[in-house]
Amino acid sequence: MDTATLLGPLKDATRREVGGVQVDVVRTGNSRVKRVVYPVGFRWSKDLKPVIGTELCQHAHVGFLAAGKLGIQYADGTQEEYVAPQVVAIAPGHDGWVIGEEPAILIEFDFEGETVERLGLKRA
Repeated sequence: MDTATLLGPLKDATRREVGGVQVDVVRTGNSRVKRVVYPVGFRWSKDLKPVIGTELCQHAHVGFLAAGKLGIQYADGTQEEYVAPQVVAIAPGHDGWVIGEEPAILIEFDFEGETVERLGLKRA
């Protein structure tokens, strides 16, 4: 897939990079829309755990995987695989990684500190 259009400039976005992950954020009312680009070879436990300092990712991720493949593993060992194009709903308490030789591009929606509660993504 040609990802050039997905990676083009995003009007009104604020860009940051954390652990090699590119994040473009646009505020939309009471929420945010983010374009998150996970590079080939990315793994949360290798690239972000040292930066964030928690054992697993404690964020919920809800959105549309527009390109690439993602693997997810929860603390209980449950694994999920997402392949674009696919809707994604990932609860907090997970490790995640890019599968294959293509970056994963996730268009994510969140409510900052209220995402888990507002979207009902609590993990038992």
